[in-house]
Amino acid sequence: MSLSGFANAWWLLGLVIVLAVAVAYVLVQFYRKRQVLKFANYELLESVAPARRDWFTHLPAVLLVLSLLSLTVALAGPTADQKVPRNRATVMLAIDVSLSMEATDVDPSRLEAAQQAAKTFADELPKGINLGLVAFSGTASVLVTPTTNRKSITSAIDNLQLAERTATGEAIFTSLQALENFDAGIGGGEDTPPARIVLESDGTQTVPKNLDDPRGAFTAARLAKEKGIPVSTISFGTSHGYVEIEGQRINVPVDDVSLQEIANLSGGNFFSASSLGELEGVYDTLQSQLGYEEVRGDASRPWLIAGAVLLALSAAGALVVGRRLP
Repeated sequence: MSLSGFANAWWLLGLVIVLAVAVAYVLVQFYRKRQVLKFANYELLESVAPARRDWFTHLPAVLLVLSLLSLTVALAGPTADQKVPRNRATVMLAIDVSLSMEATDVDPSRLEAAQQAAKTFADELPKGINLGLVAFSGTASVLVTPTTNRKSITSAIDNLQLAERTATGEAIFTSLQALENFDAGIGGGEDTPPARIVLESDGTQTVPKNLDDPRGAFTAARLAKEKGIPVSTISFGTSHGYVEIEGQRINVPVDDVSLQEIANLSGGNFFSASSLGELEGVYDTLQSQLGYEEVRGDASRPWLIAGAVLLALSAAGALVVGRRLP
């Protein structure tokens, strides 16, 4: 740890005093031993006080010095990076509700697993995070504007309805607009809280077909990058998923490639999950990334505890060994 890691580094000068105390103790012991040897019969002295017990008599002093070291470091105010809940941030959660989400390659179905994991994610986000919800299929709509009211989010997630087609680009554009409206509502400015879009989908964009179309997902991802709003994508499902529509079996494999590119273009992170457990793990990671931040905080408590414990042990050892305090 460098000196910059201490709030009051000048207290570390006290270590010089502690070192002086340790050196003085060693010199005093050396002087006492010389005096004893000068005036005593060595054979008689060794039979009364065997050398193998000498180390134990010094233990209280050693513990005392270690205690002083710990307490001195504590006074210097050591600091360390600590994860604390964010008190300001905005997240838009965009969930794919296209018909392919009815596939049962994920038990009980892609949609039901997505709903369960999303509700847990919403409930476990720190209370200072404003969370909004967008549902998208052939179009995208804001179901809940950013809010700290988790009940409104979980209720909307429970009521998601499937529809045809997948407009991934519209989901990002709609989320960006919702974030802009929210920022305008709270005053905006340079102190705007950080924002992130979390987009969960299981398939390829179908509206429009071209991802680089003006309303396509890649175009939306580039715009998100310009606005400084990363899009973290979750590819949910397997390569062998299928749905039955009017008696016809239609394969609906996940599209990792396009979702990963959306994350790359926007500066976000890409995740994939093929089961409810994996999806919950992804949301746990996102919850940690989005809900917490690293700040430099006080780390003196362990040093104080160590100093107090060592001081108590030193006192106890002195009473046992010499029937007196050091």
